[in-house]
Amino acid sequence: MATIERFDYVFLGGGKGGKTLAVELARAGKKVAVVERGMIGGSCINVACIPTKSLIQTARLMHAAREAETLGAAPQTGGLDMKRVVQRVRAVVDGMVDINMSAFQTSGLDLLIGNGRFVAPRTIEVTFANGERRVVAGEHAFINTGTTAAIPDIDGLRDAAPLTHVEALELDTLPAHLVVFGGGYIGLEMAQAFRRHGSRVTVLQEAPRVAMREDPDVAEAITVALEHDGIDVRVDTRAVKVEGRSGQQVQITLTDGEKIDGTHILVAAGRTPNTHGIGLEEAGVTLDARGFIVTDERLATSAPNTWAIGEVAGTPMFTHASLDDYRVLKSSLAGGTYTTAKRVIPYALFIEPELARIGLNETEAAAQGIKVRVATLPMAAVPRARTNQETAGFMKALVAVDSDEILGFTMLGTQAGEVVSAVQMAMLGKLPYTAVRDAILSHPTIGEGLNLLFAKVPARG
Repeated sequence: MATIERFDYVFLGGGKGGKTLAVELARAGKKVAVVERGMIGGSCINVACIPTKSLIQTARLMHAAREAETLGAAPQTGGLDMKRVVQRVRAVVDGMVDINMSAFQTSGLDLLIGNGRFVAPRTIEVTFANGERRVVAGEHAFINTGTTAAIPDIDGLRDAAPLTHVEALELDTLPAHLVVFGGGYIGLEMAQAFRRHGSRVTVLQEAPRVAMREDPDVAEAITVALEHDGIDVRVDTRAVKVEGRSGQQVQITLTDGEKIDGTHILVAAGRTPNTHGIGLEEAGVTLDARGFIVTDERLATSAPNTWAIGEVAGTPMFTHASLDDYRVLKSSLAGGTYTTAKRVIPYALFIEPELARIGLNETEAAAQGIKVRVATLPMAAVPRARTNQETAGFMKALVAVDSDEILGFTMLGTQAGEVVSAVQMAMLGKLPYTAVRDAILSHPTIGEGLNLLFAKVPARG
């Protein structure tokens, strides 16, 4: 083994939570090493949030150009140049990578670009592209390796070389017929984006509806919106065999014997933690049955002074959740009391209409035996939605039966990802729903719909 280099803190992986903590510790004068395979800034910047939303924005603009005729604009001509789309997406990514690299360099931390694995507790061996190796050890170690797309065990699927969202973001030619395996958030965002770019798209979902963590009425409204765009959504169905090669020609056989011909397959059917082959057994770190790292409410693992961050620790798979893990770890290192317990994490799905949620929905409330008062408001009732001709969807609020506490909010509608923050602030401040109902909100805005929604909350029985 190479000579061991000693650090205060060593990080395996540079995702959102880890990189934020590493930079802060280095700026405070601590000796910090970050081992990263190559995604400077983490997956969000390189292959997830940022590039996908850049792709989605192009799709929105393409769709808006087609829809402009309904507002009196002249018919639009011309097609889509996917090479230019990919170049724009990559330019956005490159700019953010540069920002992150600059932060690493100016903080004073040691950034080691190579493959890392634990060879002893809190000790990581790094193998570089040229074959050279270094070994770094820390008083504290952090595991921030994230997840990768799971490939379902379907006959012929792996041999077909399907796309994941990573490869799909690099396509410089438009798929003639994209078949998406999975009706979760990644699958739905990519399905609508490629449909609006001009591809024919089919979504295959094994579950009885798409977006399974949402209430049935929300999932149904999402399906209607996607089908309105021309996407063929199949639920309660599963592929049992795949023939051909993605990018050329594929034939997919379903459980009922139907065969679907396509040109590309995109797999978006769950995530697998990146815990294999990184020496966690040498580090003394315990995994659960699914391969995620077992942690307590402070994100401490089974090994002393060894912590896990983000998706690999079972944290909800959102960048903002990983950032909150940074806060938990910062508190833990300082002897504070902030933990993952009882935190409520909002999220958004960037299809059109957008989906956003904070807190409980009706399905979860029923499962937990929590009685709630429910109010719903169609987006067509919101004046700004009408002026923008974006009336698809609805808002829904859950309020406690025996108090006026807001327990949850779901919105499927234009700008939902922005509106949810207003409700989240009210929930954080423990404001009664009446405070939102009676707030003086600007007119005409989408957020003004909150006045109308909370005015519909049933009175206490």
